[in-house]
Amino acid sequence: MAKAARETLSITPLGDRVVVQPLKKDEVSAMGIILPDTGNREKPERGTIVAVGKGRTEDGKLIPLSVKIGDTVLFSKYGFDEVKIDGQEYFILSESNVLAVIQ
Repeated sequence: MAKAARETLSITPLGDRVVVQPLKKDEVSAMGIILPDTGNREKPERGTIVAVGKGRTEDGKLIPLSVKIGDTVLFSKYGFDEVKIDGQEYFILSESNVLAVIQ
């Protein structure tokens, strides 16, 4: 899924930024209980990385990112910019706002 999105994505992030396609939030729990949206407001977001920048520059040296296209990640709920490209929602965020890679 992420590869197909990357092939058609018409945006390339700069520096240490990544483009993330957010995962759909579960509306029903495993037990069949409907979860209201209010319960998910303070949790970190999840998504799949579909594009990455070249990295950040420190002391004149390029430091590549530690995440890659296809990684599923948790990221800070308030640390991104939301964009729509071809009707699809994406988030652009700095690698420092990525909290973890989900294995």
